[in-house]
Amino acid sequence: MAERGPGALVVAATPIGNLEDLTLRTLAALRGCDAVLAEDTRRTRVLLRAHDIERPLVRLDDHVVRARGGELLDRIALGETLVLVSDAGTPLVSDPGSVLVRAAIDRGLHVEALPGPSAVLTALVVSGLAAHGFRFAGFLPREGLARRNALLAAATDPFPTVLYESPERTLDTLEALRAVCGDARRAAVCRELTKIHETVLRDTLAGLVARIGSGADVVRGEVSVVVEGAPESADAAGDADDPQRSLDQALDAALAAGLRPADASREVARALGLRRADVYARLLERTAASR
Repeated sequence: MAERGPGALVVAATPIGNLEDLTLRTLAALRGCDAVLAEDTRRTRVLLRAHDIERPLVRLDDHVVRARGGELLDRIALGETLVLVSDAGTPLVSDPGSVLVRAAIDRGLHVEALPGPSAVLTALVVSGLAAHGFRFAGFLPREGLARRNALLAAATDPFPTVLYESPERTLDTLEALRAVCGDARRAAVCRELTKIHETVLRDTLAGLVARIGSGADVVRGEVSVVVEGAPESADAAGDADDPQRSLDQALDAALAAGLRPADASREVARALGLRRADVYARLLERTAASR
């Protein structure tokens, strides 16, 4: 038997919908690997069959990583090439696999990434809200302070925020975003990207809430939401010279997100690099002035 070459863990992006969106490099890697590590072997089997590829499939979830991660790394160390894929898109973005990649790197094994489809970038581009940067929030926490902080971050970040959501919770999330970002903030709801029934709804947050809430637009399938970054003030040049105005805007967003005054002061102080006592003092000043 010929001596095997060095093994590798190859992280490969797969189509997010249209099965033809597979790069030539990924096709070659899938055809030549020893096994495919898949989040859901049933979905990956459909992809492999569509391209006439027959390779052993190994389900890779958090339990498998904990129970068999060492065994998989041993296989790579002995010269095998294992290709890691997600259900759709680029692995390690809101799916299992990062622990195995980290362990492979720590062990000194070769790790290679093959770029390709990404729901995050596809949604950002088609939304029409792309800027010089963006923020990816994944799935928002469902409740508590973690959810409030995530909403506050989306409300105050100058770059667009891209997040994933289930169709059942899309309206609730849009309503929450509207509460912290305001009615006029632009957004896009992208569903079934690259598939036959691809739909992109572009409107203000208030408009999207009205359209989806009334049933005029139905949300089904896999959903990505893109929210416009926080706008500059009307006198943009003056904002840099008016830190108090920026502070007030951040406090308004934090309070709209449902944070208590003390929590709002703490989060805004951390976000803006200010002393918490100064932020809280400004909040009390505004409260007294409004009475």
